[in-house]
Parts: sequence; C-alpha cells; structure tokens
Amino acid sequence: MDLLVDGLSWVLILAGGFFVIVGALGLARMPDLFTRMHAASIIDTVGAALLIAGLILQAGFSLIALKLLFLLTLFFFTSPVATHALANAALHYGLQPKLAEDRRDRPEADTGKPQTDAAR
Repeated sequence: MDLLVDGLSWVLILAGGFFVIVGALGLARMPDLFTRMHAASIIDTVGAALLIAGLILQAGFSLIALKLLFLLTLFFFTSPVATHALANAALHYGLQPKLAEDRRDRPEADTGKPQTDAAR
C-alpha cells in the first residue's frame, strides 16, 4: 500500500513539475500580456494543484496535509481571480490583445518580414 501511495504521489509531483516547466516556457514565448497571463494561470492552477496533491499524499493524514489542503484551496480560488483582475486592469489601461483577426490584413506580422504586393 505504501508503495502505491508513493508511486501515485511521485506521478502527481512529476506531472505538476511538467506543467510548471511547460507553462514557464509558454510564459517566455507568448507574444503579448494576455496570452502570457493565460500561461501563468495554468502554471498556478494545474501545476501547483498537482504538486500540492502529490505532497498531500506524501504527508499522509497529518496536520501538514491539512495545511497543504488549505494552501491548495487558496490557490484554487485566488489564482483565477488575480488573473482576471490583471486582465481587466490591462484592458482599462488601454492594452489590447493581439488576435488572429488583427493579423489577417498584415501578413508581415506573422513572419516579421514585409511582403511585396506580388506576394499578397
């Protein structure tokens, strides 16, 4: 039984670490604030939830597991609210998201190279 709980907890910890690493790469590679905020919210919500769930299994039934559960609940409710508030503040400031519809008329925005009239 202990081997099963240890294996499951390590699977959760490794999956959480994977989500955190992929989210961090997405955070570095995304083009604008809004897509970066999406990557950061995925890191917080999914990655931290999996990591904390794995740590709860490692801790067993103890006060530490209860504290980790409170921390998980705090992340679950505050992370989406903070991301939403940050997005609203950016929109209120005047920052607009880069949408795919905005790039239809400007093909050079996708490649970084201006195209000639013959190429269009």
